[in-house]
Amino acid sequence: MQPIRLLTGVLTVGVWTLLSRVLGLVREIVILALIGPGPVMDAFVAAFRLPNMFRRFFAEGAFNAAFVPMFSKRLEADDAPLDFGSSALSGLAFVLLIISALAMIFMPALVYATAEGFANDPRFALTVDFGRIVFPYILFISLAALLSGALNAAGRFAAAAAAPVLLNVLVISGMAIAAWLGGNVVLTLVWLIPVAGIAQLILVWVAAERAGLKLRPRRPRWTPEMKNLVRVAVPAALAGGVMQVNLLVGQQVASNFEKAVGWLYAADRLYQLPLGVVGIAVGIVLLPDLSRKLKAGDDAGGRAAFSRAAEISLALTLPSAVALVVIPLPIVAVLFQRGATSMADAAAIAQAVAIYGLGLPAFVLQKVLQPLFFAREDTKTPFRYAVVSMVMNAVLAIGLAPVLGWLAPAIATTVAGWALVALLLIGGRRLGPVARVDDRFRKRAWRIAAASVILGAVLWGTMFALEPLLNAGGMRYVALILLIAIGAAVYGLVGHAIGAFRLGDFREAVSRRRR
Repeated sequence: MQPIRLLTGVLTVGVWTLLSRVLGLVREIVILALIGPGPVMDAFVAAFRLPNMFRRFFAEGAFNAAFVPMFSKRLEADDAPLDFGSSALSGLAFVLLIISALAMIFMPALVYATAEGFANDPRFALTVDFGRIVFPYILFISLAALLSGALNAAGRFAAAAAAPVLLNVLVISGMAIAAWLGGNVVLTLVWLIPVAGIAQLILVWVAAERAGLKLRPRRPRWTPEMKNLVRVAVPAALAGGVMQVNLLVGQQVASNFEKAVGWLYAADRLYQLPLGVVGIAVGIVLLPDLSRKLKAGDDAGGRAAFSRAAEISLALTLPSAVALVVIPLPIVAVLFQRGATSMADAAAIAQAVAIYGLGLPAFVLQKVLQPLFFAREDTKTPFRYAVVSMVMNAVLAIGLAPVLGWLAPAIATTVAGWALVALLLIGGRRLGPVARVDDRFRKRAWRIAAASVILGAVLWGTMFALEPLLNAGGMRYVALILLIAIGAAVYGLVGHAIGAFRLGDFREAVSRRRR
């Protein structure tokens, strides 16, 4: 995959992911407006995080790291890829059915383990009820993730990237209709989660069929191929789910503070927008590309792909991080402060957003660095690094809570994220030239950083200039758009002028994607 093709793939996934994340942001705006931070939202967040956690382990974490490289190599060599994919699909479904049944039976214990602060509180029973409704989502979304991995391995990125849009469309429209008709908005939200999972599974299943990837469920068999898949997938699941584990540790700490679970959730969803568009898109495109190049012995091509992925990530992530750190309150106030969400809630969310913003580059770099190991079917090394990061996160979150209160989990997540990046960089040195960035990246990296610093200064000054408009009712939306547009224009022009990137590369990639 040439640099422009890599950028085209990233843009294809990125555009759909951007749409999904923007709609996800709209979803959170609707939830915060109609429900607002408080006991009910805390219960929903804690319940919804359970299937999301297992999804990271059994779907995106394990199968993007283990299944995709194996399937890509079999697809490249025409070595019975559909037979392998069907066996993996059947085995995953079998395991998830068992886990779903156990989780629904022992939901009270699961809630206590992830939100102990809810004990002896009305939130506990509410979370258990919500959890039993939403947990089957893990079955549908995990099977959809496996089919998405097969599509990505075949170079078909659009349908898999578009699937998450369905969840947000269904939730937004369903809650709006329920509110308009005077129905129970909360129960509508909860029941729509598993319904959306079914819709996503149908979408990617149809796309896989049309792409010739006819994976069929069968009786699970413990074959040598499945044994190897599990051997690689187990540590990959833990390594890929480190962020979810860190979020759960944060939730455990935050559950002891009023409204903190909802505040951290809202902040998490906001910084997930650039993380999803850049980090996840780059990781999805880079992993199968690296796997194919390693299979073909193309170290030079692998190094170029890794360097361009790192370059794209840095160019898109640093300005986003700067914006979240420099102007978090205007962003949060304009997006979330309405209905059941007060000015005090917006100020609290903005504090967490700024802290997460400091860690955003680290979270994206993890998505770039981990495929270097996963493409070699080495998931044990990232797993060991992830364990160190998780321990550091837990120690900091719990240790800092008595001093810093509910913000301790956000600080711990950011510090642990950078620690994991440092470990991946150090460990990557032994992987050879493929894991070393090229001269072009070295020349552009400091220029990207310089353009981002200038962006931060412009955003800071413009924020104060637009302050009256940012606090003026309906005009605040126009003011925020203007603020972001000015920042984007300055970053683009300065970055192009000093050689941080070439705007022509993005135009060429967009044109290629349209063709």
